[in-house]
Amino acid sequence: MSDTAEQSAGQAADEARPEQLTEAERLQRRRARRISAYHRANRALARPGLLAPLRERLSLLDGVDTLYDLDEPSDLYGNGIVEALEEKVAGLLGKEAAAFFPTGTMAQQVALRCWAGRTGNPTVALHALAHPEMYERDAFREVSGLRPVQVTSEPRQPTADEIRGFEEPFGALMLELPLRDAGFVLPTWEELTEVVEAARERDAVVHFDGARLWETTVHFGRPLAEIADLADSVYVSFYKSLQAFGGAALAGPKTLIDEAKTWRHRYGGAVFQQFPTVLSALAGLERELPRLPEYVTHARVVAAALREGLAEAGVPWARVHPEVPHTFDFQVWLPYGVDELSEAAIRQSEETGTALFINPWDEKGPGLSLTEVHVRGAALEWTAADVRTAAADFVARLREVSG
Repeated sequence: MSDTAEQSAGQAADEARPEQLTEAERLQRRRARRISAYHRANRALARPGLLAPLRERLSLLDGVDTLYDLDEPSDLYGNGIVEALEEKVAGLLGKEAAAFFPTGTMAQQVALRCWAGRTGNPTVALHALAHPEMYERDAFREVSGLRPVQVTSEPRQPTADEIRGFEEPFGALMLELPLRDAGFVLPTWEELTEVVEAARERDAVVHFDGARLWETTVHFGRPLAEIADLADSVYVSFYKSLQAFGGAALAGPKTLIDEAKTWRHRYGGAVFQQFPTVLSALAGLERELPRLPEYVTHARVVAAALREGLAEAGVPWARVHPEVPHTFDFQVWLPYGVDELSEAAIRQSEETGTALFINPWDEKGPGLSLTEVHVRGAALEWTAADVRTAAADFVARLREVSG
């Protein structure tokens, strides 16, 4: 064989040989392809801020001169505009005071550390699916000297009987409202008040992990301040529901918040200047907060249409959970693997310009996966018929890739 022929044969073999990728590289490529397809799609059920290009994110600050006097001096280590946001949040939640934090992880550690000092008990009762247990690398325990104990691991909110019957004392009960990893689920108003009463019977304080508390008013049929009034302290996020750049707030009694600000400094949360994030939070409170009830109402339309569209397309089993969403976020479960579902969703975006499922799929068992669906401003342009049509198209592509 000549050198040229041998070289050609070698090139052909290389081209025929599948590219060897690590699992991490394969998943990273799929993520990049998913996001690229989403960006090119003409229509998407959700347009979350975290996937938007920088130019679009910066446009959130357009017109903020109507929300705050931009001729005022900039903030320094938490004064000025930061204090204005804190006052506004305290008023919305009906609390004496509030403190701005760069992250919710920091805000909740500080809150529960302060409560532990007051109660003399560092034990925090929470759900096994609560954010600190799932995503914070044991920060309560490793950083703040707290001792989390799990009241339940069932995919629902804790019950009053579970609180009353828990086998050991705890100084604080932390309730995540809504509980994201269980499907963004909420208790009924009656159930919530009973759980709070049960904790108080045990001389425990109640803290709400209210990252998405803004979304709960439709389900509870109560204003924010009345919901927050059940708890001794409340944490809220500015980016999860309100699409701000980031940031969080802790609200509660002034004595608690004064101490929390001291610990905020100790934890490294006294950031030199935070005005861009704070301005985006003020914009979210002004522009997004009033629209959240509309999103929740439309989420129920989208969820029903998805359920109907998947059934009409002949999927052997599908679940929309909760069946009637408690907020504007919910889960979709399908009896397929992550690879097949991901490929079908990406192909739909690439080939039709319509992105129905934009979030990643997570494996929950052999041949069983779920994804989260978010219904916000972009989804208001989708009718129930639009959702059913997109669901049928998605299933057709799912059949293609799954053989």
